[in-house]
Amino acid sequence: MTHPTIALIEQRFSANLFDASHRLSDGEIERLVRLAVRAPTAYHLQNWRFIAVRSPEGKARLRRLAWNQPKVEAAAATFIVCGVRPDAGALPERLRPSIEAGFMPPDMPSAWQAAAAGQYGDPRAAQDEAVRSATLGAATLMLAAQALGLACGPMTGFDAGGVAREFGLAHDEVPVMLVAVGRAAPGNWPQKPRRPLAEVLDMA
Repeated sequence: MTHPTIALIEQRFSANLFDASHRLSDGEIERLVRLAVRAPTAYHLQNWRFIAVRSPEGKARLRRLAWNQPKVEAAAATFIVCGVRPDAGALPERLRPSIEAGFMPPDMPSAWQAAAAGQYGDPRAAQDEAVRSATLGAATLMLAAQALGLACGPMTGFDAGGVAREFGLAHDEVPVMLVAVGRAAPGNWPQKPRRPLAEVLDMA
C-alpha cells in the first residue's frame, strides 16, 4: 500500500484552472501557513513571510503584475511567498522557545548568531538564503494544500519589483514565488511525466 505522503507527491499537479466560486476562510489560510512554516530554515531563522491575496481588488492588482495570468484571480487565494534576508541579530529571540522547551543549550544561540553573521555578511549569500527559505516554505505550502484537498499553481512569472512596491514589502524582503491555491476546476492536466532517473541521478 502506498504511503499517503508518497501518494500526495505522485498525484500533485500544477493547476492552471480554478473554481472561481471557491473561498478559503481565515482559519483555512492560517492552517496552510501554520503547516508551511514547518519547513526548515538555516539556523532556524524562519526568514519568510506569506501574504495571502484573496480580496477581488488585491487579486486584480496582483494579476496585473503577474503577466495577466487568470489563475491569480480565479484561485481562492494567491500567496506571495517572501524570503527575508537573514538577520543574525534576530536569532536569540527565534531560538528562545527551543531553549525554554529544554532541548537547546542556553549558550548555543550566541554561537549560531556569530556563525550566521559571518555566513550572511556577503549580500549574495544573504539573498540566496532568502530564496532558499521561501522556496522550502512554498514547497511545504503546496504539499499541505494537496493534503487538504486543494490544488496549487506555483508561479515565478511576475514583476518582482512591482509586487514589492504594490504590496508594501520591506527592504529586506524578496518576493520569490506566487502560489495560487484553491479548488481545481475541470480541464487541468495531470502531473506531467518526469525525465528518467538516469538523466538526473548520480551516486558517488
